[in-house]
Amino acid sequence: MASFSFGAGNAAKLLRLPLYGLGRLVTLIVPRTDRWVFGCGAGVGDGPLEIWRIASSEGRDTVWLAADEAEAREAEALGIPALPKFSWRGFWATARGGVLVVSYGAGDVNPYAVSGGFLAQLWHGIPLKRIGLDSAETVRSALLPDSAAVSRLLAWLYRGAQRRISLIPAASHLVRGRLESAFGLPDGRVVVTGEPRVDVLSRGGEDDRRTRGREIVRSVVGDAPDGAALVLYAPTWRDGDVDPAVPDAAGWREIVDALDRVNAVLLVRSHRLGEGSYTPPFATERVRDLGAHRLRDVTAALPGLDALVTDYSSLAYDAGLVPLPVLYLAPDVDAYRSRRGFYGSYRDVAGDDHATGWTELIAQLVALREDAAIREDRTARSARLSGRMHAFRDGGNARRVYDAIIARRGAGRSPRRGRR
Repeated sequence: MASFSFGAGNAAKLLRLPLYGLGRLVTLIVPRTDRWVFGCGAGVGDGPLEIWRIASSEGRDTVWLAADEAEAREAEALGIPALPKFSWRGFWATARGGVLVVSYGAGDVNPYAVSGGFLAQLWHGIPLKRIGLDSAETVRSALLPDSAAVSRLLAWLYRGAQRRISLIPAASHLVRGRLESAFGLPDGRVVVTGEPRVDVLSRGGEDDRRTRGREIVRSVVGDAPDGAALVLYAPTWRDGDVDPAVPDAAGWREIVDALDRVNAVLLVRSHRLGEGSYTPPFATERVRDLGAHRLRDVTAALPGLDALVTDYSSLAYDAGLVPLPVLYLAPDVDAYRSRRGFYGSYRDVAGDDHATGWTELIAQLVALREDAAIREDRTARSARLSGRMHAFRDGGNARRVYDAIIARRGAGRSPRRGRR
């Protein structure tokens, strides 16, 4: 069963409108300081953590707003002061913060106190599927789902919320156009700096990144069989619908037999907003859970992998920075295109040979592992795709974003620790 849908989420937001109104009144009269407030819907990681590292090194007063005690402990273990996001202290920190750094939305910090702050929305991946104002899913509601008036109200509220974004980084000029359209922003607010979240894929030497990635995976899922290839399977969110690619018992037996044949381990990472029964009905060491509840940010682990399998995930664009060969398993392309839509065509990303079921995908995976020429071709395709989408691969994206924030807020401001 899926754990979240736009319809349910939007209905909840409509019911919380009075809280947003009260928060707006507070932010109109409470002055903001130079404090930097960070949050991330996926936990401590992603772009906000990369920006925090620079802001902290520059002497900025910082705080992380945590969704729960585990996230707070994780932040504090990294030396980041943390506060509960939905407490009075979290509200006050957001209302007083001069810079608010998020990667999913205003709910990464306290959403009721965002107005008036410098909101740096880093986003969390290059969109392949349509997002924001470009997708009808954004304005669906479980409250009066057939009401055009409710949809228009949600669209109006969404546009208003996105107008609070002061800056959003883009990986390239191609991606910049998608973000401007999706968020309804003027071009001056979308800057081509590269994405901070992928700096880790350019930091250090290739061998070091590979070793670090393998260690991250091992620390979460344990030791793999000797010499085993690590294959990440990352299906994306179906907006509350059931994932059509979940295997049945016979499918799992076919998958595991193939993994045994090529000595590989399948690391399953379902989207954090959805749930799928990706557990084989029998014991096996060939399938491991690498879900977001076990590893918040998978980016640094990518160099430790040997292949990626996905459908519509933005990881397809990031894999080429490693580079990793990518296989595509998309049993519902037509339905997904009709309901959600793509930027460009799916063929532009996946080519003409995406699998529509596990039997086809398994044949491609076996060929990938057993034929070096196929592996090289898939890796080159991945690198070419990434090259079209990522303008920078120098590890300096976070620095460029940080500098853009400083420039837009006014270079004359100096760090003032202790101000609340």
